[in-house]
Amino acid sequence: MTPPTPITSLLVANRGEIARRVFRTARDLGIATVAVYSDADADSPHVREADAAVRLPGASPSETYLRSDLLIQAALDAGADAVHPGYGFLSENAAFARAVIGAGLTWVGPPVEAIESMGSKIESKRLMAAAGVPVLADLADPTEDDLPLLVKASAGGGGRGMRVVRELGALAGEVEAARSEAASAFGDPTVFVEPYLETGHHIEVQVMADRHGTVWAVGERECSIQRRHQKVVEEAPSPLVERIAGMRDTLFDAARKAAAAIGYEGAGTVEFLADDSGRFYFLEMNTRLQVEHPVTECVTGLDLVALQLSVAEGAPLDPRPPATTGHAIEVRLYAEDPALDWRPQSGTLHRFEVPGATAEFACPGPRGLRLDSGVESGSVVGVHYDPMLAKVIAWAPDRTAAARALGGALAKARLHGVVTNRDLLVRVLRHPAFLAGDTDTAFFDRHGLAALAAPLADEDTEALSALAAALADAEANRVAAPVLGRVPGGWRNVVSQPQVKSYTGVRGEHEIRYRVSRAGLVADGFPGATLVSAAPDEVALEVGGVLRRFAVAVAGRSVWVESALGPVALSVVERFPDPADQVAAGSLLAPMPGTVVRVAARVGDTVAAGQPLLWLEAMKMEHRIVAPADGVVDELPVAVGDQVDVGRVLAVVRAAEQEGS
Repeated sequence: MTPPTPITSLLVANRGEIARRVFRTARDLGIATVAVYSDADADSPHVREADAAVRLPGASPSETYLRSDLLIQAALDAGADAVHPGYGFLSENAAFARAVIGAGLTWVGPPVEAIESMGSKIESKRLMAAAGVPVLADLADPTEDDLPLLVKASAGGGGRGMRVVRELGALAGEVEAARSEAASAFGDPTVFVEPYLETGHHIEVQVMADRHGTVWAVGERECSIQRRHQKVVEEAPSPLVERIAGMRDTLFDAARKAAAAIGYEGAGTVEFLADDSGRFYFLEMNTRLQVEHPVTECVTGLDLVALQLSVAEGAPLDPRPPATTGHAIEVRLYAEDPALDWRPQSGTLHRFEVPGATAEFACPGPRGLRLDSGVESGSVVGVHYDPMLAKVIAWAPDRTAAARALGGALAKARLHGVVTNRDLLVRVLRHPAFLAGDTDTAFFDRHGLAALAAPLADEDTEALSALAAALADAEANRVAAPVLGRVPGGWRNVVSQPQVKSYTGVRGEHEIRYRVSRAGLVADGFPGATLVSAAPDEVALEVGGVLRRFAVAVAGRSVWVESALGPVALSVVERFPDPADQVAAGSLLAPMPGTVVRVAARVGDTVAAGQPLLWLEAMKMEHRIVAPADGVVDELPVAVGDQVDVGRVLAVVRAAEQEGS
């Protein structure tokens, strides 16, 4: 047997969370680390945590993390002897793997031939069918009887280049849209069409293989709760597989056949779509580490990155993988607004804290929380990359305990500065259907996205939080300019007009009118509220005989208030708004910075409500900008290729009822 070739210095050809994740294992193993970074990532935590870092000039992926020549040169310049691709970007690019090996570097991934065979979803399905793995048929010429359909990019993954088609007449347009998105995301516009299963279970098997013929099926994960075909909640083991006798054995057998058929080495994932009866079909094989690998680590105690490095060095695996124990659940925390069609968000993350979570690989027993994050307090969430902020993982002896622990930790997290999907994640984890294991790909449709995306804090809580914010603000002003010593903010020794402060939250506007005197707090609309204490960062109120504490944080006109009743984000209402900030009725504003990639209307066109006018590309996705009402396009001040900032007027539609006015 050839002795292992030790890795001494490792470049991670990636960014953010996965780069930090790989660096942690490398440090534990005594391996030096090298980061690469775009100009947009110059202040990213992954850059600071590496032993060395190499700049990739530019900001877009095509200029930086998708430039194999720059990545390999960075490894050579920094003295690295191995490259780990992470996930996304070039992680499943056979040409990149070949170039890494050609440069004399160790490739921490599967053989080039294995990547090539799985790089095309069309070809991979043919290979799997030949190996005896069940597959869904490709539809070269679909008919009405085949509806609904799924248009799918042959290269890449992550939900990009995918479209559901429910009417045959819409197929051509959706194919074109999928091709455009696939070309932008993966450099390959090839798409194919297959049947779309409205409800199903996304089940995947983690495999690990060495170059000596050992292939592990390490365990399965269920990733059925998805948005836009991207996973949101992942868990191990799968509730479906747990329910159906014998399914795990046949699933693992199919996964091992898939890996063996292509001579696989290293960590990979074989993904299947299953129905409620346990029948399953091959979807794809990801020839890399998965985003959701932590749940497998938590139930097995394995460090999958350490195993990747060991296999790349040439070491053999043990004959069998360890048994699994307990249950792990992972959620993906995104900078996005689910209530606004999952719109990505950008801006400064003023505070990012998840109490009790650590960055350990195996969740600590007897229960514990793990945080794999690409950001920290003060990080800037930009528009060039995926909006995932972090993954939060809980392990517990049973599924219910894991869901409760994870939901509780998320509810208490301090997430200030950008809108996130946190409230939706908590509602999913606490939903009776989820707790019963009734999860499939139609979860959001079945249980109502509007209800699941609703804020955790109700209207009364938001109003009470606004009162706490006003009292904290008054105290902050008093501390900044002390006049009356330790007198509560807003106190007057004579009768005066009430203090007035207005805030807006997701539930509406709150005008807070209050007085604080020797007699105590008198606040309009809060007859049972008593002020116990006030500080610029915390207010204690007794409401209905119950003491409540509200933590208050401020950045500019934004205010965040946390309490056991739920987190609340508020904006201070300006007393004298600038008229220049007003826009014409019917104006469509850019919801985020991005690039105009398509325009489907002209000035003077008559349009219908909901009709797409243009497409904006940001955070690796295309976002449709649609007409707000029936009317006529009055203005269209942008063109394809324009870079736009958030709030820029993209179009103005004069509504039909305004005609002739």
